Amino acid sequence: MTKKIIAFGASSSTNSINKQLATYAASQFKNTDVEVLDLNDYEMPIFSLDRESKNGIPELAKDFFDKLGTADLVIVSLAEHNGAYSTAFKNIFDWTSRVNPKFFQEKQTLILATSPGPRGGLSVLEIAKNRFPFQGADVKGSFSLPSFNDNFDSNKGITNEKLKNDLLEIIESIEL
Repeated sequence: MTKKIIAFGASSSTNSINKQLATYAASQFKNTDVEVLDLNDYEMPIFSLDRESKNGIPELAKDFFDKLGTADLVIVSLAEHNGAYSTAFKNIFDWTSRVNPKFFQEKQTLILATSPGPRGGLSVLEIAKNRFPFQGADVKGSFSLPSFNDNFDSNKGITNEKLKNDLLEIIESIEL
């Protein structure tokens, strides 16, 4: 039976380098059905208890939760904004956690990050590695791609052989 991967870049950028990395990573799995999500399809009002009390949980939060529920593996590549999650992702995270605090639903999860800089989103990656298990993620691995523009080609993927092999080693360790 074909396994399903849900992949997304945790950014609202239309040219998200993290979406490119998540898509590339998902394409490295054999015999899978990959669905790449765009966070712009889940744009909601900024989370607040007052909004939730007045209007309830947005349907888009429920849709995002349901979409994650269809996956055998979730691949998230995190954009780093000031050392933390992007606002777009954090808002979806907050609303979806109101549907179910363990919104990753015990799904196998691969956490990635990249940035144009030499640290490759390591700060946000560390936050996610520590936080996601509390939200029901079964974290199977993490990977940071530093200096995206030097190490990634939109046609070839990761061009640095060592970094490419590091990611492939993580991917091969995940049993779908």
